[in-house]
Amino acid sequence: MRKAYPFIIACLLAIAVPSLAATANVATTASTKKIEQTAKALAKINVNTASASQLAAGLKGIGEKKAQAIIDYRQKHGKFTNINGLTKVKGIGASLIASNYHLIEL
Repeated sequence: MRKAYPFIIACLLAIAVPSLAATANVATTASTKKIEQTAKALAKINVNTASASQLAAGLKGIGEKKAQAIIDYRQKHGKFTNINGLTKVKGIGASLIASNYHLIEL
C-alpha cells in the first residue's frame, strides 16, 4: 500500500498543476489588460500633432466633428500656444477643456 502513495500523489499533481497554470495565465492576461487600459487613460494627447481619430478616441466629449474642427482651426491659425486656446474652436467650451485638462498637452 505504501508504494501506491507516490503514484497517487503524482497523479493528483499531474491533474492540479495544469489547472493552476491556466488560472495564473488568465489572471496575468486580466492584469495586462487593466494596465493597458490605465496607460491609455493616462496618455496625453498633443492637440498640435494629433489626428482627428486620436483626438476623438483620447478626449472625453470630442467626437469626429469636434476633432476635425480642432484640426481645421490648427491649420488655419497655427499651433495652440496654451490649452485655453481651444475655446476658440467652435463647439469647445471651458467645461469641455476642464474635463480633459489632464489629458491635453501642447
